[in-house]
Amino acid sequence: MRVLITGRAGFIGSHLSEKLLEAGHEVICMDNLVTGRLENISHLEKKVNFEFIEHDVSKYIDVDGEIDYVLHLASPASPVDYLNYPIKTLKVGSLGTHNLLGVAKKHNAKFLLASTSEVYGDPLVNPQPETYWGNVNPIGPRGVYDEAKRFAEAIALAYHRSHGIDAKIARIFNTYGERMRHHDGRVVPNFIDQALKDKPLTVYGDGSQTRSFCYVSDMVAGLMKLMGSDLNEPVNLGNPEEMSVLDFAKKIREITGCKREIVFEDLPVNDPKVRRPDITKAREKLGWEPRVGLEEGLLKTIRWFKENYRD
Repeated sequence: MRVLITGRAGFIGSHLSEKLLEAGHEVICMDNLVTGRLENISHLEKKVNFEFIEHDVSKYIDVDGEIDYVLHLASPASPVDYLNYPIKTLKVGSLGTHNLLGVAKKHNAKFLLASTSEVYGDPLVNPQPETYWGNVNPIGPRGVYDEAKRFAEAIALAYHRSHGIDAKIARIFNTYGERMRHHDGRVVPNFIDQALKDKPLTVYGDGSQTRSFCYVSDMVAGLMKLMGSDLNEPVNLGNPEEMSVLDFAKKIREITGCKREIVFEDLPVNDPKVRRPDITKAREKLGWEPRVGLEEGLLKTIRWFKENYRD
């Protein structure tokens, strides 16, 4: 296949592109590098089946030649990023998704949207199944990301119903691994970075809020499975094993040997109290579930952080 992937210079996008290239596909990467990093794709630049285009997908897109698949992963994804770039976040989810669906329609290509567990907001149901409509504050500070993704899902399925686009939606839950940015703002890189620098670990609220953590290779495997499926409905991809943020901080201290204390700060506005995917659909319809245990994945991630230390 000839695949157009946006957000390719980002964390998950870089890993997914590697797998696509390994499978023999031609990959066209599109990224405006607002949050993506060229170093994530520098090792692929000399591959004959790889092309990089620096472009903002919220602006008109025209790609020469045939396109078989459009993968839309572009978007600021951490609270630090979408709070710094609220308008860009809204535009990439709305205008960007619209433009890329236009590319898929023009080339009769399949389309996959990387959505997010944030469409569930601060959920009143745990775990969250795809049938849950969510509890989102549309005008809160997180709303720029939540509503951008909810709109992206709506327009993707509108194109499926109105134009016959083979559109797929992955609702991605917390994912971690190599190539995350040290100052990403999400819990895994925050704790690892603080522990390796021998700083106190910062927990927001009392740490009782829960998260689940999926290693990046498992997430990529799930996305590849969804790409090859006949599903045209949202599918949760994530690890259903749940733990509190406070317990996770203790786990990071244990693995890294950090002796510093855990400090507590105010919980951000609309921060979800629980986050855990119901992956029944992914298990039954994709034959997918995570395989990498938390400790194994964290050891790999911490090793990468050590080898790529930054101030």
